[in-house]
Amino acid sequence: MAPQRNTGTDPEAELPEYAGQYRLDERLGSGGMGVVHLARSGSGLRLAVKVVHAAYAKDPEFRGRFRQEVAAARRVSGAFTAPVVDADPEAGRPWMATLFIPGPTLAEQVKRNGPLSASQLRRFMAGLAEALRDIHRVGVVHRDLKPSNVLLAEDGPKVIDFGISRPSDSELHTETGKLIGTPPFMAPEQFRRPREVGPAADIFALGSVMVHAATGRGPFDSDSPYVVAYQVVHDEPDLTDVPANIAPLITRCLAKEPEDRPTPDELMRELRSVAASYDTQAFIPAQRTVQPVTTPDAVDNEPAPPAPSPGRWALKRAAVAVGALVFVSGGTLATTQLLGQDDSTGAHPNHQQRSAPAAFGGWSTNPAGRTTGTPECSYGGGKLFCAQPGLTSALDPANGKVLWRHTSPEKSRPDGAPVMSGGLVHVVTHSGRLLEALDPVSGTVRWTMDLSTYGRLHHVGGMVLLTRADGTVTGVDGATGGKRWTRGLPEQTEPNITSFAGDGLAYATSTADHGTRTRVTAVEPETGEVRWSTRLNGTLDPVGTRRGAVLFASVNNYTETDALVRYDPGNRTSHRVTIGLSLPQAQTSVRAGTVYLMSTLGGLTAIDMDAGVQRWRLETSVSRGSTPAVDAKHVYLTTPDGRLLAVDAARGELIGQTRTRNGAEPDRVAAVLPLPLIADGRVYASAPDGTVFAVAADDPAAW
Repeated sequence: MAPQRNTGTDPEAELPEYAGQYRLDERLGSGGMGVVHLARSGSGLRLAVKVVHAAYAKDPEFRGRFRQEVAAARRVSGAFTAPVVDADPEAGRPWMATLFIPGPTLAEQVKRNGPLSASQLRRFMAGLAEALRDIHRVGVVHRDLKPSNVLLAEDGPKVIDFGISRPSDSELHTETGKLIGTPPFMAPEQFRRPREVGPAADIFALGSVMVHAATGRGPFDSDSPYVVAYQVVHDEPDLTDVPANIAPLITRCLAKEPEDRPTPDELMRELRSVAASYDTQAFIPAQRTVQPVTTPDAVDNEPAPPAPSPGRWALKRAAVAVGALVFVSGGTLATTQLLGQDDSTGAHPNHQQRSAPAAFGGWSTNPAGRTTGTPECSYGGGKLFCAQPGLTSALDPANGKVLWRHTSPEKSRPDGAPVMSGGLVHVVTHSGRLLEALDPVSGTVRWTMDLSTYGRLHHVGGMVLLTRADGTVTGVDGATGGKRWTRGLPEQTEPNITSFAGDGLAYATSTADHGTRTRVTAVEPETGEVRWSTRLNGTLDPVGTRRGAVLFASVNNYTETDALVRYDPGNRTSHRVTIGLSLPQAQTSVRAGTVYLMSTLGGLTAIDMDAGVQRWRLETSVSRGSTPAVDAKHVYLTTPDGRLLAVDAARGELIGQTRTRNGAEPDRVAAVLPLPLIADGRVYASAPDGTVFAVAADDPAAW
């Protein structure tokens, strides 16, 4: 069938004859973002060319999403994905050409021919596990694995469509927009903690896809996507009619907690007996038939506040609690950092930025002496403090020498990096149930605190702020462990608390009215005194301060940052700077009035808040990056494969990177990557192979 042109007002009308050099011969299908055509390369290779709908090609947001999809698909290569042959996300009608894979989707196959047999299911599951292994190894989290995104080819299943959100693919709507994904195949954390979604979410989706392949329905079934969302988080899956030989493995994939699910490699080991004899032709009866602006924001203020007082404060965040319908959370999340020496402040304290000695050649060390996952580190008191499962270490920043080790019988992953508070090193152990305060010189325990009755823990300078489900906040002295104060905050229910270097206040936030309003309360951490309180429009995450004003990321769909907001508590005014596209799961830093946002799928964006304009945008090809760390010249970030990248802060150009440092299980990717640390002219980072390493900050090109 020839391409259709000028056939009406449907989104598929006015289709082009060509995408780049490729003539579009026949239409394969249409999705929410574009139309897929069959085409041929000059050598005769058959291609599937996805062309963005004309209406969306004019929208910077959707153009940006397509650009991110291309970046993710290019990074993924393997026997069970469709390789990218060519693409032009900057064309008038953006397009991407992948190798054409003949065969139906799983959704089509099950609809036409019914569920797969028990033997077919095990082979199919092995293929999906291998596909996810390849995808996760390069740091990509698909986040929308479902039957229509799996092609059944002659040589095995192919996972396709790395677009993280599309206009019509998501059925779950709220008053503020769409939640990314397809509810029957989304993991609980995609509703509960959307900013912390990692590779394990794809394993949950794999389990749901397997139930569909075995029964023709999902493990959570309802006509209402809202009911499905509740079932995914709270109910047990319905595995009726799932063959007994794979039901236990599918049950593990559908575990509510990410850490309880198997990795792709673990799945492949259990299915190895059939993986070698993979033959999808058994269930493919026939091949598929080819057919930024600045605007004022309204505010609802309390009495006029005094200006925030100065100080130096650091933050440690905890996870978001689950709300009644889970996708309407009681508080907001922000992963922020600032490393600057001006009046813009971010969430982590700056360290003196002197030039490193000319002879500094860097170092690398493994505090645990073995591969135990990526260490989480902080800098304080002239030392590096790092946490790994069952171990807290102090390192000499000059040479990486381990100064002391403190072991714990609990081998679970640490709940964040150690924090220097009140002159002691605070580390949360025993799966978040115990706070230990260690001597920074010897590593001996000075005091401990039971956290089992508290919801979240936040370090703010020399204080520890603990929240409860009833909305009360308790201030604890970081030096002694003694309680200083306990109080409730106005209109706050278990708020999320954020603080910033160079700013003496703690900011408590929680959303209301289905995410249309955010209550923000500024608190003196040492006394609990409320300095000011206001309500702002939208779902807002505090990301920093600038000249007395507080900067926020405006989040839609519970995961995507689409604007930045500046609120001035002195004159009670608020202004919004539109980014121009939605940035999924953006990790944010602030320096000198510029906000740096690192989204999943690789986009690093710099927004000048003073001018209200985008300074630059870089497609890094890093599908997931850490929170950026910024100094006067460079932006630094870490990657899932253990690299440290350096970007020119003025021009937005990649200028240096270290080698990869993969762990023993390269398919296991942390949900949140540790941020780089800048101190004394050096950059410190950690990697999945268990190492902590240091490089000179002044010459990334020499790394």
